[in-house]
Amino acid sequence: MEIKQYPLAGLVEFTPRVFADDRGVFFETFSARLMAEAGADATWVQDNQSNSKKGVLRGLHFQRPPHAQAKLVRVGQGRALDVAVDLRKDSPTYGQHQLVELNAASGNMLFIPAGFAHGFMALEDNTIFLYKCSDYYAPATEGGLRWDDADLNINWGTEVSPLVSGKDAELPEFKDFVSPF
Repeated sequence: MEIKQYPLAGLVEFTPRVFADDRGVFFETFSARLMAEAGADATWVQDNQSNSKKGVLRGLHFQRPPHAQAKLVRVGQGRALDVAVDLRKDSPTYGQHQLVELNAASGNMLFIPAGFAHGFMALEDNTIFLYKCSDYYAPATEGGLRWDDADLNINWGTEVSPLVSGKDAELPEFKDFVSPF
């Protein structure tokens, strides 16, 4: 498995070895040992899945302590532009983000530590997005930031407005955010 560390501390991309032949493909989607060795150690308690059409943008979401979540995200079908924003107030990369394209063909996955906001945009129809979470969904601790926040300046790479939920369209801006992390 190829391991790539990013400048935002704790953010790690894993790309598995894909074995392909005339029957199809096989690859390992999770290894607790390899992830722990790369500093991406978490206990997973919940798996989530979404199916999105091209241009759907979900996020930027997080959960506050005591239910902050680390996530391990990947695409099972299609492609997605994944974004992680560092919300850890004592981090030298506070307020910075990382873009990573995830796609089913490579099987690459991204570990996002607790203390990050997360979002993604489907780049193809029927993009199936899969993610493991280190804590259960807790509505009382959920939070988010606007996907198009000028201060975050995320280049989603689209000339058209993404399709976002009404809830995501009303999320607050980063300038009004007070970090609990």
